[in-house]
This record gives sequence, structure tokens and C-alpha cells, in this order.
Amino acid sequence: MDAKYNPQAVEAKWQAFWEESKLFNVKEDPDHKKYYLLEMFPYPSGKIHMGHVRNYTIGDVIARYKRMQGFNVLHPMGWDAFGMPAENAAIANRTHPAKWTYENIDTMRNQLKKMGFSYDWNREIATCKPEYYHWEQWLFLKMYEKNMVYRKESYVNWCDECQTVLANEQVEAGMCWRCGKPVRQKKLWQWFLRITDYAEDLLAYCDKLPGWPDKVITMQKNWIGKSLGAEINFPIKNSDEHISVFTTRPDTLFGATFMCLAPEHPLVLELSKGTSQEQQVLDFVERMALQNRSIRTLDNYEKEGIFTGAYCINPLTGRQMPIFTANFALMEYGTGAVMSVPAHDQRDFDFAKKYGLDIIVVVKPSDRNIDAVDMSEAYTGEGIMVNSGKFDGLENKKALNEIAAYLQEKGIGKKTVSFRLRDWGISRQRYWGAPIPMIHCKKCGIVPAPYEDLPILLPEDADLIEGGKSPLSSLNSFLNTVCPICGNSEAERETDTMDTFVESSWYFERYCSPNFNNGMFDKKAVDYWMPVDQYIGGVEHAILHLLYSRYFTRVLKDFGLVEYKEPFTRLLTQGMVCKETVSCPQHGFLLPEEWNESDTNKFCKQCGKKVIVGRVEKMSKSKKNVIDPNILLKKYGADTTRLFCLFAAPPERDLEWNEQGVEGSFRFLNRIWRLAASWMDSIQSVAPFAGNPDDLEGALKDLCKKTHQTIKKVTNDIEDRFHFNTAISAIMELLNSMHGIDPTQKEPQSAGVMRFAIESVILCLSPIVPHFTEELWEALGHSTSVLLTPWPSYREEGLVEDDLLIVVQVNGKLRSRFNVAADTDDETIKKAALADERVQKFIDTKPIKKIIVVKKKLVNIVV
Repeated sequence: MDAKYNPQAVEAKWQAFWEESKLFNVKEDPDHKKYYLLEMFPYPSGKIHMGHVRNYTIGDVIARYKRMQGFNVLHPMGWDAFGMPAENAAIANRTHPAKWTYENIDTMRNQLKKMGFSYDWNREIATCKPEYYHWEQWLFLKMYEKNMVYRKESYVNWCDECQTVLANEQVEAGMCWRCGKPVRQKKLWQWFLRITDYAEDLLAYCDKLPGWPDKVITMQKNWIGKSLGAEINFPIKNSDEHISVFTTRPDTLFGATFMCLAPEHPLVLELSKGTSQEQQVLDFVERMALQNRSIRTLDNYEKEGIFTGAYCINPLTGRQMPIFTANFALMEYGTGAVMSVPAHDQRDFDFAKKYGLDIIVVVKPSDRNIDAVDMSEAYTGEGIMVNSGKFDGLENKKALNEIAAYLQEKGIGKKTVSFRLRDWGISRQRYWGAPIPMIHCKKCGIVPAPYEDLPILLPEDADLIEGGKSPLSSLNSFLNTVCPICGNSEAERETDTMDTFVESSWYFERYCSPNFNNGMFDKKAVDYWMPVDQYIGGVEHAILHLLYSRYFTRVLKDFGLVEYKEPFTRLLTQGMVCKETVSCPQHGFLLPEEWNESDTNKFCKQCGKKVIVGRVEKMSKSKKNVIDPNILLKKYGADTTRLFCLFAAPPERDLEWNEQGVEGSFRFLNRIWRLAASWMDSIQSVAPFAGNPDDLEGALKDLCKKTHQTIKKVTNDIEDRFHFNTAISAIMELLNSMHGIDPTQKEPQSAGVMRFAIESVILCLSPIVPHFTEELWEALGHSTSVLLTPWPSYREEGLVEDDLLIVVQVNGKLRSRFNVAADTDDETIKKAALADERVQKFIDTKPIKKIIVVKKKLVNIVV
């Protein structure tokens, strides 16, 4: 082996070997237990960033580790290639989304290969290719046949910048999750998938995902948002219509004094039409369309509303209730109508006070009365029913069921369940997406495209229209078609495309048989590989992608295509990669290469001014606190980059970028390289020591035991917790022990023990730094890849310590350390601690209250 570690040469050599030998290609093998490891596939943005590097390195370590344990490992990669970012970037760069996307895929694939990731590239997919979206069009038609899909006109979240609809989950603080521009409400015809049909099951199975983080389970439960309550009908005065309201508090119905409708509620404009309130209501509705009004932001703005000019009737009291449209009433919750009870809801109380509306107390504390005139806030606690007719005197919790039952008996309401979850609107008014396979015929209405016409191809030669508007509605070659029912030659295709989250809701199944042409996937392959054993990705996908994927899997199960309900057995949500921001007063945020450092200060290269070092934040292009992985590959190599990403923090925690940490990782690999080189002549022709460590003596015995202990530590840290940082730390400790053995000594067993230690280090590090370890493994004389070598095992007798390190505290503070034999009893350890000279100085003449011995590791003396 070369005396000096040259990462670029080593990595190029082994990447070529892996590709030529097809080492990472797999197929179904019933004789071997499978392990499906998957990281969330990337959007082809043009370059991989450090977030990608960390995410995929974590996955690659697990994939390689499992393969060495004997599993048949599926580890695929592909591209979430449709969507607005590609289209927006293409417009900005005056190119075509298809050209831009495919070029970026080529670039990113090359970058991922240079990182040494063990992907089976034969299974690569890109969701923008017809052979992929053909089958989601097929599934759409199947769902349409089963009434799982419908079209309706509704208010939607609209981004003017992106010229498209956004799902509720894609609106963040009133802004588009992609472009960051304001979102408004707009009424459009949209296609919806009935995800709400599965709400109960999706919620129930949240408690059957033990391999998922608690925070993700909680986020999913909250988004599904199950509420038990009653649906109540309020007749509209002078009308045959009624307003349907869902409430979790039917016990407060006698205290309902006004009604609030969401500005998007279909009755709002109808009720105000022809009244003196009509224009005010219209103005209010239009103004609300520009506000971010979601459950998440409900408490962030002042409650306001407008009287519609109409009244409804309280079905139990007969009271006339003015109907308002209010900004705190949301179409995404319940029915979009709020039965307002100001005495017992703080939001309603504030609104009533602001607009001078009646407040009626119907629940009072058990120990006192409440006068509405004197109330300064709503009473929201439990209590006794008052002003509630025949229900007076009941505990309000009991009245919940009794009033709901009474409403059902009288035909004016019923007990029911409401979910916050809404059906998934998948229509997007953009070009770069999978066409929705429906046809508009003036004679037959809207009809499905024939299966034999699939895939409905997206024309990749279409010219984009400035401003983002889709060209499909004006592209006759796409638009014009024949009605499959009546033969009308003037029928038109649907010009909306599917939300890109449709593609990512089943791609993990497609990986099982990416070249299958007779369906979405080969069921035999899916039965073997699925579900995914370990899924890895960001917690930002906890609601969107993960919920939609769980839903789609249930749909596939109902069609008999899969045998399972849950697609991902275990989920790891990795932390973000963070770095301090650097900004210039004149030039704004600066990239690392745009400033110089002198002593303790940093200066802008453009103007020479002293820069401002900001807080540590998630790496982002907008704040320029990014590190280009290509720079790291050129300077340090892929293995050092991988090592740093794993050593700097546990996977679930944020990783703070540190240049010194990268250099430290590079030095560590060089230490191993130099140690191996110094011993290579001595150990190349020697078998590794495989005996009982107790047959050895002195430093060799200690090293052999340390090696066995390290193997166990690394195995447990990877297997149980994915704590690669502590696994690497254990290997660093072992390396320190190895440096204590002199290569020039002539003890008979020294070469064998050192070979055992070096091979163990190589094997334990091989999933983490694969190129580096392949090179050392070959240098030791092995002719097969280190990846094909079984994971190292340890001997139980090698785990037994001869000596124990005892730490001594006095009143909880460290005062001394000493070693004792492993079989020393607690009483002897106590005496040794009290006799220690350093300990005696801190005890002095003070009386000893107690002595605590903890697991032969620590003694705490309390004085």
C-alpha cells in the first residue's frame, strides 16, 4: 500500500470497481431475509447539498451494515422530478423544464456516485417519465370508477407567483412553501381524492407505528384531528334552508347567540345578496382571501367579521341569531360554520364584546353563580347547567350526551365525528406535472380517458408561457381529442396536472420492479421487498408526504395490489445541517468564499468592510451559509465528508458545520492509514488472532479485549440507536490502544493480535468510510470486497474487564480515581475510597453521612 493516503485516487479506484462488478445490484432471493433501506428521493435541483450528503450517508451506513450482516439489501435511488421548482427555474433560465430536469439528474447522479453510496442504479426512476406516470394515471382511473375521486368548485389556496393551487399543508405562515410569496383564496374547479374516507384508519394506525418518532406520530394525529361532537341544524329565517354546524360542545347550545360563517362558505354571499350589507360583505370576503387563515395562525390576528343581514334560529331556544361572516371561522374545520357561545368560548366572547352581541351563561361553576354582565372572560371550565330548560342542574359533561341524544330524537341534529383532515385537492394549473386522464365533452360531460390511451403524454416540446401559466390549454396537439363515449371530435383533455405529491406517494413500490410494464409494479416483487424496513428523511415531510403515502398504500390494498397497510416500518427523521450566517452591511449575506479572515475578524472581499457573524441556522441558498460538497470532495474526499457528517452529531439532532471537525476527521483516517502501513509487512502473511484473550498477557491481552469490546459497542450503537457518533468514538479509543503496541517488538502473538485489531477497525468502519476500508482490506491480502465480508463478531470472554476504574466523588464532586480488580466487592471499594489520600483531604474531620457505591463504577461520599 502507498505510504500516504490519497483519497481522490482511492475513491476513484473503488467507485470504478463497484460499478464494473455491479456489487450493489440485487434481486429477490427467498433464501435470504430482505432489508429495504430507503432515503426520501431528491428533487433534481441541480446540485446535491450538505443536507443530501448527511441524509444519504446515514442511509448508506445502515444499508452496508445490514448487507454485512447477511441481509439481502434493497437500496435504490431516483428522482422526484415533476413540480413547480423545475418549471420556475426553467422560466428563470430561459430553458425547458424537461431539459433542465434531465441535465440536473445527470449532474446529481454523478455527485451521488462520487460519494460512494451503495445504490442499485438499475432501479433508478424519474417520476417525469411516461413509464412512471402512466401507472398513476391508471390508478386515478381506477379510483374514479370507485368514487374515490371527484371534481368540485371550491375555494383553494392560490399562489399568484407560481400560478397554481396549493394544498393546506403547502401553505406556511400564509406563504407558498416553494416560492415564499403570499397565498390567497381563489374559487376554482378542482379534482379531489377522498383521503377523508380513510381518516379513522389512518388515525388508528398511528398507534401501530412503534418504529416512528413520537413527534411525527403526534403531528399526524393533530393533522387528522378527530373530534367527537354533534351536528346541529339551524334553520335560516324566512328560508327553507338551514345552516349545519359541527360542535364539540352541544351542552352550550342554549347559550348560542350568534352564528359565524367562514368567508368562503357558499351561503355568505347568498345571504347578503339584496341587503344593505351586500357590498360590505363582498369587500370583507375579498379582503379575507388575501389573509393566511388556518388553524395554525388563528390566534395571531384580531377577530373581525361582518353581519350578513340574515338570521338563523336556535333550534332549542327559538332565539333569532344574527349571522356573521368572520375571519376565525374556517372551512377547513367542521362545516365552515361556528355556533358562537360567547359565555363559554374566549374567541366568541371577544367577538361579542367587540360587536355588542348578547352573552348568556349556560354552564356555571358548582360553587358559585356567574353574571354575564360582570364577566371579563369566558368561563370554559366544567360545571352545572343553567338557563338550559329541562337540562338545568345537570353536570355539563353528562349534558353533552343527553342534549346530543335529544337533538337526534327531534330530528334537528345527531351525534357525529369530525376530522380536521380534508380531501386532497390534487389539481395543479401548471405544465410540468402528470396530466390528469379525464376528457371534457359538451355532450357527455366529463368522462375518463380509455385505459388503452394511457399514458396521456405530457408534451415535452411545449413552449412555456411567461408568468408561469400552463401552455396545455392553448396547445391544440394536446388539448383536442375525441370523446370515447359519443365520438365527439371537439372534446378536450383536462389541462390540470397532478400534485407532485401523487408521484411520491407510491415510488417506493415502483422501486421493487422499476421495469415492469404490465402494471404499477410486479406484485411478487412487492410482496418480497415491501414494506420499507427503514425510511429516512426530514421531519418537514411528517404531514405532507408521509400521510399521503400511508393513504395511497391503503388504496392499493383495497384494490388488492398490496398486502399491507403501512408502507414504512421504521422512520428516522434526521436533523438539519446548520452553519452560522455571515453578512456584509453593504453586500448582504456572503458565501464562505466571499469573505476573508484575519486574526479574529472577518472582512468582505468586495468592499473590505468588517462582516457580521450571525446565528447558526439551517444551511440555505438564500442566506448563503452553505458549503458545496464538491469543494469537500476535492480537498478531503468523500470518506472524510461522510465521517464528519456521522461523527459531529447523532442523526436525529441538528449538525453544526465545523471546518475543524472536517479536518479532524481527515486526520483520524490518516492516523489509521499510517498505523496500518507501519504494521503491514509484519501482519500481511499472519492470520488474525482468534483465541481467548485470557491466553494473552499484558498490553496484547488488553488490546485484544478492547477490540472485542469495541466490536460490541459499534454493533449496538448502529443496531439499536443509529448513534454513529459514539460508534466512531469507540473506534478512536481502540486506535489509541493500538498505538500502544510497538511494531518492532518480537512477541509471538503481537502480529496476530494487531492484525485482528486492524481488521476489526476496517470492518467496523467499512459502512462509514467504504473506499478507505476497501483499500486497506485489499492491502491485507483479501481478494473480495469488504462489503461481502461478514460483520465482525465478538467473544463474550473478551468483554470481561480485568480491572475496573472507580470514580470517587465527595458531595457529588469528582475528587479521585483508582483501579481495582474486577471481582472486588463493594465493601472493599468503600474502604479503598476512604483511604485515598486525595479523598481524605476533602473529608477532613467532617462526619460521613453515607457512602453510595454505584455498579462498581462510582463512589459518592456524602459529608
